[in-house]
Amino acid sequence: MSEQLRFTKEHEWILVKGDVVRIGISDYAQSELGDIVFVDLPDVGDHVEEGEGFAALESVKAVSDVYSPVGGEITAINEELEDSPELVNESPMDRGWIVEIKVDGVVQVDDLMNKEEYEAFLKEV
Repeated sequence: MSEQLRFTKEHEWILVKGDVVRIGISDYAQSELGDIVFVDLPDVGDHVEEGEGFAALESVKAVSDVYSPVGGEITAINEELEDSPELVNESPMDRGWIVEIKVDGVVQVDDLMNKEEYEAFLKEV
């Protein structure tokens, strides 16, 4: 299965790689939050439900939850964020990823937006 990048209306991105997904926040979301100063990460092995908050991003403006677009077990966290939370601002779609989740069942991406759909959605926001 090839990789698929999708976006949620809550401004998370999800990179689907088989039954594992990598999740972060979009460039739009990080710019709206401002400078990220702390990332409250979950633990590897934690189970999350679709739509559940699994991490919190603390910026100079506010604290914002990150919601999971899938249910499953957290298999990896981006430990770099513990010492360098600014990576979420500097590279939200690459080095600023937050978690990887092994998905329960089949990954449903039909209700998520592709890049073009997300860019159109941002124009409406």
